[in-house]
Amino acid sequence: MTELPGSVLFACTMNAVRSPMAEGLMKHYFGNRVYVDSVGVRGEEVDPFAVIVMAEIGIDISKHKSKLFDELEDSSFDVVVSLSPEAQHSAVEMTRTMACELEFWHTFDATYIQGKREQMMAAYREVRDFLEAKILARFGAPTSAAGSG
Repeated sequence: MTELPGSVLFACTMNAVRSPMAEGLMKHYFGNRVYVDSVGVRGEEVDPFAVIVMAEIGIDISKHKSKLFDELEDSSFDVVVSLSPEAQHSAVEMTRTMACELEFWHTFDATYIQGKREQMMAAYREVRDFLEAKILARFGAPTSAAGSG
């Protein structure tokens, strides 16, 4: 089994879609064993489509509050995962003096998809499923007692 880190930070551009999804997934699977947070280069309210596709799999991110790198209460993390090139740049700056693992999971920005609602929903589901697969591949399948719900 993969050794879990004590803390993980997910970072993306707006902290409205990708990083809240990743935070929600990580908390769902490992929330009682790993401190998890997310951040953005710029802040925006959580995207309603992100809330909907996460609710489809039983994870509620509707109360997510967007925050910026300089608003983090704790800036010491074992693993920092950036999900966009812009966030990667900020994560590199933040972690220069930290002993942590820095990973870049280039993740599609579903907000670029315009069109019919179902096309947009499909894009958000694709991002959710990509992040879920990456989290499980990186941190291992949770044991029955691992997740928080």
